[in-house]
Amino acid sequence: MAATITFRPDDDARLALDELTSDGTPVSVVVREALIEAAARHVRARVRAEVEALAADPEDRAEAAQVLRDMEHLRAW
Repeated sequence: MAATITFRPDDDARLALDELTSDGTPVSVVVREALIEAAARHVRARVRAEVEALAADPEDRAEAAQVLRDMEHLRAW
């Protein structure tokens, strides 16, 4: 069952809601989509940070290079 969430928008949020609902889209749909989009951005940023940390890790880079060397004989050509 869905939870009901109440919030008090500030002026900027009110303007954003007015814009996003100007075509008749319900506030609940706009808020739901915004939360899902924000969560996806958050996940992408977290994964990007993890990838950047791995790319900057000399030990991890050396291990990846070794794996590639070890697998070289498996190439089809």
